[in-house]
This record gives sequence, C-alpha cells and structure tokens, in this order.
Amino acid sequence: MSRVITGRLDATIRTMGRWKPREVWCAVAGAVSLALAVGAASTVAVPVSSDLGLVAVLPYPFWIGVLLLNIAFIVALRGDAAGPARRLVMLWLIVALVLVLFGTAAFVTDVPRGEVAFRHLGVADALTNSQGINPRIDAYFNWPAFFALLATVLQATGLDPIAVALWAPVLNMGLWLAALGVLVRYLTSDPRRRWLVLWIFCLGNWQDQDYLSPQAFGFFLYLVVVALIIGPLAARPSEFRGFRRADLAAWWRGRTPADPRPAHRVSALAVTLLLVTVICASHQLTPFMVLIALTALTLTGRLWPSRLPLITAVILGLWLAFPASTFLAGHPPLLDAGIPAALEANVVDRLSGSAGHVIVVQVRIVLTLVLWALAVAGAVRDWRSGRLDLRVVLLAVTPLLLFPVQLYGGEMLIRVSLFALPFIAFQACSVLLPTGGSTRPSFRAAGVLVLTGFLLAVLTVTGRFGNAQYDVFTDGEIAAVAAVQRFAPPGSAIISAAHPTPWRSEAYLEHRYRTIDDLCRNDLATATCGPLVYDYARRNPAGAVVLLTRSSKASLVLQGASSAGGLAELEAWLSSQDGVELAFGNADARAYRVTP
Repeated sequence: MSRVITGRLDATIRTMGRWKPREVWCAVAGAVSLALAVGAASTVAVPVSSDLGLVAVLPYPFWIGVLLLNIAFIVALRGDAAGPARRLVMLWLIVALVLVLFGTAAFVTDVPRGEVAFRHLGVADALTNSQGINPRIDAYFNWPAFFALLATVLQATGLDPIAVALWAPVLNMGLWLAALGVLVRYLTSDPRRRWLVLWIFCLGNWQDQDYLSPQAFGFFLYLVVVALIIGPLAARPSEFRGFRRADLAAWWRGRTPADPRPAHRVSALAVTLLLVTVICASHQLTPFMVLIALTALTLTGRLWPSRLPLITAVILGLWLAFPASTFLAGHPPLLDAGIPAALEANVVDRLSGSAGHVIVVQVRIVLTLVLWALAVAGAVRDWRSGRLDLRVVLLAVTPLLLFPVQLYGGEMLIRVSLFALPFIAFQACSVLLPTGGSTRPSFRAAGVLVLTGFLLAVLTVTGRFGNAQYDVFTDGEIAAVAAVQRFAPPGSAIISAAHPTPWRSEAYLEHRYRTIDDLCRNDLATATCGPLVYDYARRNPAGAVVLLTRSSKASLVLQGASSAGGLAELEAWLSSQDGVELAFGNADARAYRVTP
C-alpha cells in the first residue's frame, strides 16, 4: 500500500513539475478573476433598485474579472491539447466560471433567490412531517420523487435547508456539466471542442432553471439518459436501401450495437429504465423531452434497443393514469394548445411592464437567437464538410415540438431553450473553432472567442438576474414572513400581493396561501380589487393575514400589472376596513391581521 501511495505522489509531483508558464498564468488569472468578481458582487446593496437587475449595479471589477476569465480560458484552449496540467487548468477555469455566473447572488445576499425555492423546501418538510403523500394537495404531490429525495438528504445530513437552496444553482450546474462532459465525449474526440462546449453552455444558460427544483434534477437525469443512449446504447449507422416494406423491415431489424460488450449494454439499459422511471415520478415536462429524444434517435436508426421509446411511453402513461391522475383530472394537458396561444403566453405577455423589464426580456430573446444563429452556421459548415452529426441536430430541434402543446405557465419557451442548449452549444462550436478540429485557434480567432464569450456573459447576467429587484429578498422581508407564520393561526389564509414572496418553507399544509394578483385576476384597481380581497379574508373561518412586501409590490410594478401609487391606495383602503389591524411592520414589509 505504501508503495502505491508513494508512486501516486511521485506521479503527481512529476505532473506539477511539467506545468508550463501558460498553465501557471491561466490558473493564476482564474483565481484573480474569481476574487475580483466575488469581491465586487459582495459590495452590492440589497434591495436592488434598478429595473435592469444586477447588471446595472455590479461594480466594474466584476466585469474585469469576467473578461479576464474568458481570456484565461482561450489562452488555455490554445495550449497543449492533451497535457494533464492543461486539463486541471481547464477544469479550474470552468469551476471559476460557474461560481462567477451562478454563485453571484449568493455573494450578494445569504437569502435564496425567488419564491419557488422556499416553496420546494416547504414541500419536502411537508413530506417529512405529514402522513404519506396526498395528491389532492397540489401538483407537487402528484410528482413527489424529487421532494422525497430532498427530504431524505436534509434529514440524513442535517444540512441547513436555506444554505442548500442558496447554493443549489452552483451544485446543479456542476451536476449538469459533469453529465454534459460525459455526453460530449461520445460526440467528439476533439478535447478543445469538449471544453468549449462546456464553456458556451455556461455562458448561454440564462434560463435560471438551476435553482432547487424538480426541473433542475430532471434536466440532470435527462443529460445522463442522453449520454447513455448515444454511448453504450447507440447503434452503428446502417445503410438505408429504400421505402419498400421489406427494405424498411430489414433496416429496422438490422441494428448493430456500437458497444460490443453485452454486459455493458444490459447494465446501461437497466440504468436508463430506472432513470426514466425516476424522471416520470419527479417532473411533469421532462419525461416528454426524454420520450421525444428517444423516439427521434430510434427513427434514425441510431438507438440499439428500438423498443425503448415504447417502454418509456408505457412508464409515462402508467404514471399519468394512476399517481398523477388527480391533478390531470382538473388540468387537461391540451386545454390551451396551439401556436397562437403559445406565442402570446411565452412572448407577447412577457414584453410588457417597465422599460427596464422589457429590455431584460429582449436581451433574453436576443441571446437565444444569437446562440441558435451560431448553431445554424456551425451546422451548415459541418454539412458542407461532411461532418454534420444528425443526432446533435435532432436533439437540438426536437424540443420545439412541445412548444405549441402546452403553455406551461408561459415558461414553455424557456424550458425548450434549456433542453436544446447543450446541443446548440455543441453545434455553435463548429463555427467558433478552426476547421481543422484539433488545430489551435489563431490569434485572430482567439480574439473573436474572447469577445464572444464576454458578450455572452454580459447578456446572460442581464437575462438571468434581470428580476433582481423583486426576486432578491431582504432580511426585513424574511423577518416579516417568519412573524406571519408565527402569529397566523392554523387554517388561516395568508394573502400576499404577488408570488415573489419568500413563504411556505414551513407550515406548508397549515395555511391557505393566496395572492392579491390571483384573487383580482390582474385588475388591481382599488374599487374592484379591494372588496374582493377583503371579502375573501373575512369569510375565512380562521381569519387571514394580508402580507405586503417590497418585492411582491415591485414585481407588480415592473411587470406592468399596477403602479406604486395604485398599490399604496389599495393598501390604505384595506387597512381602514373593520376588523383589519397592523400586526407587523418594518421598512420592507407590513402584515395586517383580518378577523373573520
């Protein structure tokens, strides 16, 4: 044993001794850029006052750090393609990029961003403290696998749930990149392209779906499944002879597995089926993305187990027909299908609100179009040179099939772009890297890559943190929510102004949670909305609490649902009604107790 340890130590020392000045400079530059970005982000004051979000308040050292990080990555990319020192440096630079882009909010504040992370902690807490799973509560309890896993991890480790939610984006991005790294190894043998795909994937990930959620967990499992079906479960391309029935049957049956090891293929198939089952039990949308990917690769003859899509469809159908049937009975999946409805919910309705908010939405659209334009240019280049991989094209395009099928709360286009992003990034590298594959980028090409990376980083920070005025909470808002949960009696209603409220992380099943925005159906005029909210609160047998926070009101103003003056008038009217008294107040929130 001592000889083995000594040998490994000697090998490590020899590897460190072979570091070249280029690798040393890149590693130091990565550390300096991370220090600049973290130091700059930690000086940002909360609450964020700009309609543009964090991009408008981050100090210039942050952007110097981002630019330096891109320069260090491109310099390392031009180095030795196979050296161990280079691999360590590239890995370190990607870790630094993940911390800079996805950990920025954690350096600004120690409160998790967004309402949904708090809600998901509450679901996990409810599963821990309640008697079993009741699918009648809400949609989460029809797909409970992720929350059961989260509750188990929190109980087993004793980790602080708030800290887990705070750093979940960094952890999830690490998992996504690990799965994508394995996936890309099956698609290309060029090490430079592998690293650049991971880099572009990070720089283009504005969708903000890596918080503590079933979507983040499902996307990680999706990437693992895709890696399995294009790796151990892939079939060698077979010759297509024609559209006659005999030729089609022969082509369909004539699949030859790319992996010659039967035991390896069987193990991969078993793991794939297990992951598909977990995905079906964890998230509503991801199983359909998996089914589309499996079907596309099967119809092209590139998947060895041709019945895998059918098996997946059966597993998904069984889950929808039995465990999730309670939710689907009241929410028909195709109720609002259609391209016009999808465009209105995903694009038109989002292009409203304050001027800064509209700019943020436009930046997200521009960033998506830029990445897709680069991918199209790369696909054309590969097609002309005979190197186009049909699997990548299909995996990038087929998620669009779900866009007109379900509105998904106006977020279907966000999810489609997320599932396409790994393959869009892969295809974009065909136009960003030299034609020669393993050839080092020229100085001119390196300069273009640096500018492209910096531009993508600016756009991603703008799109990702554009809602910071209302999804970055203050300590005062957290204190108000904690106070409300203490004095609100069980069974009472807690009414917030709008959904960006850091609530429901505890006592998930003890209260009825509503928002003024939902009760008044976007008509927040005092004359119509005030009586609706007041009557709902008074009719509740256990009473109600109206919670008005800075962030919830800011969201309504930024998205054009109301004005600051209108909300102040509504609050003044509610506070003057019989049975309404101020129960808690600070600089960022006020809570009014309403007696039944």
